[in-house]
Amino acid sequence: MSIFKRDSILQSIHNQDKIWDIIIIGGGATGLGAAVDAASRGLSTLLLEQADFAKGTSSRATKLVHGGVRYLAQGDIGLVREALHERGLLLKNAPHLVKNESFIIPNYSWFDGVFYTIGLTIYDLLAGKLGFGRAKHISKNETISRLPGIEEKGLHGGVVYHDGQFDDSRLAINLAQTALEQGATVLNYFKVTGLIKDGNQKITGVKAIDAETGMSYQLKAKIVINATGVFVDDVLKMDVPDKKPLVRPSQGVHLVFDRQFMPGEDAIMIPKTEDGRVLFVVPWHNKLLVGTTDTPIDHHSLEPVALEVEIDFILRTAAKYLKKVPARADVLSVFAGLRPLAAPQDDSSKTKEISRSHKLIVSKSNLITITGGKWTTYRKMGEDTINKAIEVGKLPNKVCHTTGLAIHGSRPNPDRSNHLYVYGDDIEKLLALTDEDDDWKNPVHPDDDYTKGEVIWSVRYEMARTVEDILARRTRILFLDARLATAMAPEVARLMAGELNKDAGWQKEQVEAFNKVAGNYILA
Repeated sequence: MSIFKRDSILQSIHNQDKIWDIIIIGGGATGLGAAVDAASRGLSTLLLEQADFAKGTSSRATKLVHGGVRYLAQGDIGLVREALHERGLLLKNAPHLVKNESFIIPNYSWFDGVFYTIGLTIYDLLAGKLGFGRAKHISKNETISRLPGIEEKGLHGGVVYHDGQFDDSRLAINLAQTALEQGATVLNYFKVTGLIKDGNQKITGVKAIDAETGMSYQLKAKIVINATGVFVDDVLKMDVPDKKPLVRPSQGVHLVFDRQFMPGEDAIMIPKTEDGRVLFVVPWHNKLLVGTTDTPIDHHSLEPVALEVEIDFILRTAAKYLKKVPARADVLSVFAGLRPLAAPQDDSSKTKEISRSHKLIVSKSNLITITGGKWTTYRKMGEDTINKAIEVGKLPNKVCHTTGLAIHGSRPNPDRSNHLYVYGDDIEKLLALTDEDDDWKNPVHPDDDYTKGEVIWSVRYEMARTVEDILARRTRILFLDARLATAMAPEVARLMAGELNKDAGWQKEQVEAFNKVAGNYILA
């Protein structure tokens, strides 16, 4: 399994005269999906991510693999059908991370029951053979039974429908592993700082710096893909410095609570909020995830911070539907993610959402930029992007293989009562690893099942380089209970230092850096 070790991966780029078929900038859902697609077609592929895989938006989703009920309401049938198809493929290709989740829309009027039953029946029909289950109306008593903790005053009943749920950053790590297994070279903490052009102003490669060593590289490619999400303008300006912004970020915030507020197995979908968005209350890793918001902001960041108005909105909306009203003190973690809106192109200050159907842009320099989309359609986005790269770069025209390509770790029918289920068919190897040191079988902290062996595993085989990589994305503890994560940080740093041959000073720096980030996840 040396292909997952950073030193081995770095060997692939030592020859800077090599001309890659494709270099991908960005290690979120879109970039990783494109890397898997390209490598599985036999194209020489290099992916560079400035921070950790899924550090940005791709680790901060509502954890849903879905067609998008609100897009159905907007009449975007094609987008919904495509997303539902991709949802079905994702369940087949990564069953260890994706599950069929039942959602209930509580109805507080007779009309809502009829309206949503009809609408969600259409939603199911659009999925065809890859459907997750038919929608149905349920009585008030059944709604109360299945949603213990729901506000009963004025309740008429509910509508049950099915959608997908997943672990976003775990899927990203598995996609990085899949790309490596397919022959790609994939590096985190490797920042692209510029584009290289020939005399005709066509892009022929990238300038990049290894953030760990400070070493600079000039890497050649036939095609460069900009898959950097809300950071797309940073790369576009490397190409055309005075280019007007393509996107403006909009922030989505989630709050995490103890399951006592809604101890059932069903999720809630609130179809109408005061700002017109859908709000979800979803069981996730034995906690309750509530979100999201949609707040245009002026600047993008790798570590966006929830605004008080967003926190208040979620608490206020949840209070209307839950008998036990959640308060600030009940929030175990708060996290924010950014999605791209189309930036104003004239003197107006208005923005509009980039269609959740993705968009490909080819610059005069042959830079390919992919924007829009969502996690559910990452595979299709990768396929379309590589098809365009083959066309623009005149690469060998090989067919896409990802429709039925099992993602690393794929294992059907996982035992979700065992927290190790997210490792899929790596579980036995992880357990064997702990035989090296009996202490690795023990939990990092007495209040959580996460073991010391999992820390070692993530460093050796999942490319984790920092304490934050471990506590935010290899395990999800920062997103589930931020205070617990800070309590675990020193021990995680100690274990990582042993694997990475780091000293006490490194451990101290890592803990301090993590605590600074974790402070944004804790409500005062």
